Order: sequence, then C-alpha cells, then structure tokens
Amino acid sequence: MKIAITTSGSDLNAPLDSRFGRAPKFVIYDMDTNTFEVVDNAQNLNAAQGAGIQSAQNVAQLGVKAVITGHCGPNAFRVLQAAKIKIYNTTAVATVAEAIEQYRQGKLTDASAADVNGHWV
Repeated sequence: MKIAITTSGSDLNAPLDSRFGRAPKFVIYDMDTNTFEVVDNAQNLNAAQGAGIQSAQNVAQLGVKAVITGHCGPNAFRVLQAAKIKIYNTTAVATVAEAIEQYRQGKLTDASAADVNGHWV
C-alpha cells in the first residue's frame, strides 16, 4: 500500500510540510516494499486557485491510499475522500520518517473533515 507524505525535502529525514495542496513535494512511500519516490508538486506552490484539488488528483493517480500532512483544506479533502484516500493530519512529528512510523504504529487518527479553510497558506 502506498501513502503520500507532504514535505519540502527529498528523503525520509526531510521535514513534514504542514500544507497539503501547496506542499513543495510528496514522498510516496510503499509500505509493502519499504521503498519511496519523491514527487515534485512545484506547479501548485503558487497556483491562484485549485492547488488542493490538483494535488489531490495527482496523488490519487499515483495509487495512494493514505495521505499524511499537517493540514488539509475542504476542496482537497473532498477529492481525496471521493478517491477513498484516508487523510491523517498531524503536527506532532518533525520528519517524514517519524510520520511513517506513527502511521505504522496506528498512532495517527484519520480526519473526518477539512481542518483549515480554502486558500490556506
């Protein structure tokens, strides 16, 4: 199973980014093989609108089943929910690796709604 973690870095020691739609990158981590790839999200960093929707569509196309991020706005939340992707909001971890470990241990709670307004920067 693949999960997406928002980040500004390029490895598992990179910091967790608090934004979903405007995160600079996503680490796509495969829980079955313990491998990962980094997907650039630069096209959505300065988007006037639709960054969350486009980011959600992009991760859905990658076969992701869960997203770990700091915050997720309403439009992105709806797209991820429609794609049956679970959303986990956390600010309690500092790195991608810590987020993955928290997910593995079942210590993250899936979100039931967006936790920020749209166009949150």
